[in-house]
Amino acid sequence: MKYYLILLFTYLVPFIYSQKTLSLEDAVMQQYRAFYPERVVGFNWLPNTTQYVYLSADRATLYKSNVSSQKEQILMTKEQLSEILQTDIRGFYPLKFINEDVFHMNNGSSFFEVNLKNRSGKTLHILEESASAPLFEPQSGQLAYLMNNNVLIRDAESKIVTVTQNKNKNIVSGQAIARSEFGITDGLFWSSKGKYLAFYEKDETEVHNYPLLDINDTPGQLNSIKYPMAGQKSEKARVGVFNTSNRTTIYIDTKNDLDGYLTNVSFTPDEKYLFVAEVNRGQNHMWLNVYNALNGEFVKTILEETNDKWVEPEHAAYFPCETKNNFIWMSEKDGFMNLYYYDFDGNLIDQISDHNFVVKDIIGLSKDEKHFYYSATGPNPMNTLIYDYNVKIKKSKLLTLKEGTHSVKICDKNNYYYDTYSNAETPRKALIYTSNGKMAKLLINAEDKLDAYQIATTEIGTIENKAGDILYYRMIKPSNFDASKKYPVLNYVYGGPHAQLVTNSWLNGASLWMHWMAEQGYIIFTLDNRGSGNRGFAFESQIHRQLGTVEIEDQMTGVEFLKRLPYVDTKRMAVHGWSFGGFMTTSLMLRKPGTFTTGVAGGPVTDWKYYEIMYGERYMDQPTENEEGYADASLLNKTDNLQGNLLLIHGTVDDVVVMQHNLKLVQKFIESDKQIDFFPYPMHKHNVYGRDRVHLMTKILNYVLEHN
Repeated sequence: MKYYLILLFTYLVPFIYSQKTLSLEDAVMQQYRAFYPERVVGFNWLPNTTQYVYLSADRATLYKSNVSSQKEQILMTKEQLSEILQTDIRGFYPLKFINEDVFHMNNGSSFFEVNLKNRSGKTLHILEESASAPLFEPQSGQLAYLMNNNVLIRDAESKIVTVTQNKNKNIVSGQAIARSEFGITDGLFWSSKGKYLAFYEKDETEVHNYPLLDINDTPGQLNSIKYPMAGQKSEKARVGVFNTSNRTTIYIDTKNDLDGYLTNVSFTPDEKYLFVAEVNRGQNHMWLNVYNALNGEFVKTILEETNDKWVEPEHAAYFPCETKNNFIWMSEKDGFMNLYYYDFDGNLIDQISDHNFVVKDIIGLSKDEKHFYYSATGPNPMNTLIYDYNVKIKKSKLLTLKEGTHSVKICDKNNYYYDTYSNAETPRKALIYTSNGKMAKLLINAEDKLDAYQIATTEIGTIENKAGDILYYRMIKPSNFDASKKYPVLNYVYGGPHAQLVTNSWLNGASLWMHWMAEQGYIIFTLDNRGSGNRGFAFESQIHRQLGTVEIEDQMTGVEFLKRLPYVDTKRMAVHGWSFGGFMTTSLMLRKPGTFTTGVAGGPVTDWKYYEIMYGERYMDQPTENEEGYADASLLNKTDNLQGNLLLIHGTVDDVVVMQHNLKLVQKFIESDKQIDFFPYPMHKHNVYGRDRVHLMTKILNYVLEHN
């Protein structure tokens, strides 16, 4: 009965306040559509000018303007572009300007060059339908791509050059390796002028085939993927280098054992050398090795790092100058991710940043080589701020003075920069500033598209855990919150490495379904525990060899905090999460029984021995090396502890957390004579997207409303 009363109250409130009611379907489907704050699309400074270009919201029109003018000039429409290229163009895709007048663009299969000055254009390449992962090299005009596990190149005349000729399906060239850990997202790497193409190659012969059922055929078909589980055989990786001049391929003579990892590939600006960050399988030793690009021979180890927990390079060596092989290396060897500038002999020239907070990414060196820009959290880890390092005086200053989540683009002339940001009070602003921080032009001050809706309120705060760490939380309360009443709680959790749920951005990182749920009379609580991202190595690495231990301790600190609040109904607390959050949800239900009346776990890891090598062994080591840690983290030996209601959800073709996790847990619940609920999403992978996501969130939230 309480469920229907809550819904009735929710429907009545908008009439009282003359505001719209947010539907769950709109909350799920429109957060990044109708409700997404206005933004500048496709902003780019034109090379060596103070002019800039941008696109209409529908990408149908290309505009140009400058800092001093409030006028905009239409450079080209998609109809004009289609006429120039003699093909139907649906819109301007991401543009790369070669100079003030010429840009390259592609739609994924066709690559074009357009000259705005003389209103001409040409098609550079058209790929076959079965081609994938194209990588264009603008100076030489070559296009590398993949087909059937092989690497091919179309030269400047679009003639096909075969780089690899694998016939064994277990040999895969040109794809990302290591299941995209270590910051690996690509498998192809051009040298600066296109003389060489480096590529990853993996031999998966010894990796077990893992079956996924395709129900769309009659009868169903088993599709196998390669899935290396912790402690088992892994892929054997190597790096190939193709010489476009003599059209030969060599493989670098790696110094690491075949069980290790080859990460963060990059060429030196002079195209003579290749950098590879090599990591042993134990992931506690890293060598930054240099190889001769011409013959693949080992040249030297330029840097080396060890750690008794893990070393995880995620950023390739960055070469700030086109004429030098000096490089910047990102490392958290001193506790926080910072920037170190080395010469080619491995001598430290300068430590660019020495922060007691996390540097997040490199933006780049200014055209005059006087300033180096990078993003970092600043003292408040919820922020993403931009810093300007003065090369001459060797000192950084904060460039973006407003707290929030910033992204900038620096003008080549270095007298202006474009900044777009959001924070808890600002849906989005886009501005141009002078180099000394004065606002030169306001481009967008986005309105709150949710202003017409009855929306829950958000509170951001901190609590201290038992170890003395400060933990950040987000609490979403109903818009008609009354502190004299009691409210049930839904604790939304992730809690795993690299993730940060509570941020100083619009909606503070929350999903709109959380606001819908709050309007049903709930408090939605989220806490970033130890192990989560952007807090430094000491905070994050406490999870080593004991996943689910300190994370649960911190979540329970959050529970204790909630129980001290007079408006929290301590007898009606639910928990929900997905992936690592599914592991945390189920862990809390089984390791802290009775705390939560209801749990909904999506795609949960239930035993780390079923998870992939690259991620799992970093945090847990191999099962034979950490038997106690694996046993403690496993949920399969804790099913007798269940109290309350538990819904398990899984995509049937999940290739990240394979469905074996959930099925083994269900089997153990049956053996323990425990009743639980299970819901599969047929033919969905690790999460549920598209229209089916409305069904998913309805399933999850109705389960909480009905059982909590």
